Amino acid sequence: MGMRFAVETWDPGYGSSTGSGVRASELETTSRDVDVGVERPADRWEPLLTDAGPSGDGEPESVTFVDGVRRIDARIWIEQPDAVARPGVCASVAAGAVCCRRDRAVITEVVVARGIYTAAHGADAIADAGGLGADYEVRSVADDTDEALYFGVHTHMAELETELSQRLCSTTAGDPVVFDGPLGDRDHASAVGYVKTQHVHYLPEELRPTVGALPVGHRTPLFFVAGRSPTWSWYLRLPGPIGHSMSGVVRLELPELGPVDSAAGRADEISNLLGRFASAPHKDARAPQNLYPIAGLERELRRRLGDARLLERALRRSAA
Repeated sequence: MGMRFAVETWDPGYGSSTGSGVRASELETTSRDVDVGVERPADRWEPLLTDAGPSGDGEPESVTFVDGVRRIDARIWIEQPDAVARPGVCASVAAGAVCCRRDRAVITEVVVARGIYTAAHGADAIADAGGLGADYEVRSVADDTDEALYFGVHTHMAELETELSQRLCSTTAGDPVVFDGPLGDRDHASAVGYVKTQHVHYLPEELRPTVGALPVGHRTPLFFVAGRSPTWSWYLRLPGPIGHSMSGVVRLELPELGPVDSAAGRADEISNLLGRFASAPHKDARAPQNLYPIAGLERELRRRLGDARLLERALRRSAA
């Protein structure tokens, strides 16, 4: 008998839905303290059907999705007084929000910034690169390694997302604001973290089969993740074909702001909402985890970054 296997719907060009080519069994275990018994004792863990209902009764008026994108425009070398050049990158970053109501989806905010990310001393900003009106501010990083340079770009993007989220959460009147990624320091009651790529195990080994056994539209019981920014968290399986145990599985986070019963109700509400936005494999390379509003927002943000070839030429003209 031949081997049994499943082909991941997630485009391999994006790595893996369980990390960059890492098998689920090889994921690192979180170093944070996790309490799995907050909603149900560990010996009663089972898939939970959310209190689904597309009827609309009591549903939020809207759900807002926030995401960011980044792009390296050019790698550069910056001359130093000792005649030794040090590396840097010029990059563009953007963050935006799309508000989805029952009858429409509208991109409400977009913020674009550009930077020179380097550990070089005396680096100067580039104003109006090549006459295109593109300004690159200096952003210092820890050292000359690629990891430090790219982390600087990622940090800049995350800062834009955080600034945007603070404005949005203060004006949404309780309607959910879903961030593409962990919550981090976002602790507003409206905030929801949406983690579509799994890098870490949060559950003990004996409870992990519950995640793999989730039917579509079901979630795990809540578990509490302690730390500087404590959260309620759960796993959810989105609609779509189930080729293997982690197909369509995402992890969600809520800030720890109230009792577990309130968080469980919010988890049901969020899980029902997100299921409607799950993408299909023939339409999205990262289906179903890359939700349609997030995919559309990413496309618009990349367009707002400008033409990469024109920006590289502009930077070469400025360098000359």
